Formats: sequence, C-alpha cells, structure tokens
Amino acid sequence: MSDLPRCRWCLGDALYIHYHDHEWGKPLDNEHQLFELLCLEGQQAGLSWLTVLKKRSAYQEHFFQFSIAEIAQLSDQAILHKLEDKSLIRHKGKLFSIRDNAIAWQNLNREIENIPLWLWSFVGGETIRNNVLDNTHIPSQTMASQNMSKALKKHHFKFVGPTICYAFMQASGMVNDHENLCIFK
Repeated sequence: MSDLPRCRWCLGDALYIHYHDHEWGKPLDNEHQLFELLCLEGQQAGLSWLTVLKKRSAYQEHFFQFSIAEIAQLSDQAILHKLEDKSLIRHKGKLFSIRDNAIAWQNLNREIENIPLWLWSFVGGETIRNNVLDNTHIPSQTMASQNMSKALKKHHFKFVGPTICYAFMQASGMVNDHENLCIFK
C-alpha cells in the first residue's frame, strides 16, 4: 500500500499518507466536519499541516469534539488555561479563534440557513478538478479562496485568510488538487 502512486507532498510519513488516502480532498458537506476543518486549517497558519494532524486528537479533546455550541460558551480563562498544554499549538490568537469562529458560525447560521451549502457556493456547488502535474504547480490561493476569505472575515471569522481558505477548500473536497498520477484523484 505504501508504494501506490500518491501526491508527493504526503510521502514519507505514515500519518500524512493515511490522511491523504482517507480524508484529503473527499467532499464534505457535514456542518460539524467543515467547522472542525476550518478551525484546524487556521491552526496551521505558519506551520505544516503535519504539525496540526499530530495534535488533532488533542484539539478534539480540548474543544468538545468541535461542538460549536459548547465551544462558543468557553470563557477567556478556559482558553488561557489551554495555552499551558503542550499538546496544542500554544498561540493565543489561534486558540481564541476557535471560540470566536464558533460564535461567528452561530451568528452566520442565524442569517444563512445552510452554511455548508453557502461554503460550497464559492466553488459553484461542486468540486473544482484541477490538472496538477505535481504539487509545485498548486496555487496557494485563488479568486474563490479570496472571496471565501473576505466573506468569512465580514462575518467575524478569524484565521481565515485566502491561503487558509484554499487549504480548507482542498481538504474539504471543494477543490481536487491531487496530482494527475495519484490514484486517489
């Protein structure tokens, strides 16, 4: 299984390979999963995705399996306490952004009936399939991710720049950037 043709970015680490084979690029329309992924992509800012993957279970434990309602109720003190835990990325702004994004999600949900459908609207409601010769030809952002970023920021989401939004789009299957030779394309 490890010698199957895959995207080159995931090679060399079993966790990365498993994530690539079973999650990355698979279309998601579940509100809970999309919220978790958006928050985790924000944690990646300035770091590798592998760093976040290694800490994902700690994030799930600390943030109630990404229950939007429970996260939105976290106090500042509870989040500050999480800064002491080495199993998380100890960045104050990033940790507070998870709570802020839960609140923003709840507020957006009062305005927009179906947030997953709204998020997918930035790619026209279906997966954009790109012709990727190798991972060095993948853009870091697109017009669609710039538009998503602007819309999310307008609704007070944090750590949702256009590069993070593009990574979110790739991971959630809104964009298929598997390399052409990858059997998972």
